[in-house]
Amino acid sequence: MTEARDNLPRDARAMLAMARAYLERKGVESARLEAELLVAHALKLDRLRLFLDLERPVTPVEIDLARDLLVRRGKREPVHYILGGREFYGRMFAVGRGVLVPRPETEHIVDRVRELVKERAQQGLPTLSKALDMGTGSGALAVTMALELPSLNVVGVDAEPEALQWARRNALTLAAQALELERVRFEQGDMHAALRAGAPWDLVVSNPPYIDPKDRGTLAPEVRDWEPSTALFGPAGDPDLHARRILEAVPACLAPGGVVLVELGHDQAPRMRELCGRLGLVARFQRDLAGHERVMELSRPWS
Repeated sequence: MTEARDNLPRDARAMLAMARAYLERKGVESARLEAELLVAHALKLDRLRLFLDLERPVTPVEIDLARDLLVRRGKREPVHYILGGREFYGRMFAVGRGVLVPRPETEHIVDRVRELVKERAQQGLPTLSKALDMGTGSGALAVTMALELPSLNVVGVDAEPEALQWARRNALTLAAQALELERVRFEQGDMHAALRAGAPWDLVVSNPPYIDPKDRGTLAPEVRDWEPSTALFGPAGDPDLHARRILEAVPACLAPGGVVLVELGHDQAPRMRELCGRLGLVARFQRDLAGHERVMELSRPWS
């Protein structure tokens, strides 16, 4: 999209082809998909409408907007920062600089919480009511759980004020018509301190930082250079710190029948299984679509 003015796209089809070629030159892995997303965004269309309207003429203003978006992506800014949002569990969550982009893998936590509520109802057990989202980020887990499960009152905690701004924005945008906002609230502070201070909890969920800083160079530039380091990296030499501290607190922080669900890195489960054994805890591990043991689950007995 940096071509001279005499070689500008005349219609959406040409704009799309030029956008894809530009992103491929910049080394963007999903160049085709992201060209579609960015061109559709510039033309104020969804992707389906874009393909139904490929012969649509494009204006100079639209060309300039598309160019600006593509240049940003060429600098490896995350595409969801550029678009201003990422879908999570069927809802669009606003994201931008200062907050982690929600990942599809994290949806497994919501799936499991819904299963737990259903299982309890079938067994005539008390439902989950008091929940904590540790390291809430954009609020994707906290808001989604509150919207999906009317029984839940959710507290989302994060140390970063920028992240909490996104979380509160998402709560207001997504929940204003469907949710009494007092059922989901956000607090700034240390998530482990919040875990102890608010105990006992019926449900604790967390997607804590679990990447070792030594592996920083293996990450894609859009993750490594743009998303907040505090949401990605554990302490140097101890990437399991946050998950370990959660495990150590489980006996004291859960109400009878309470459950904790923690998202893990793709290679973290063996270490967590060993730690659970040393602590005398029994954990379940749920695999993601790629086959990785992604979610660790522990529960406190009813008696």
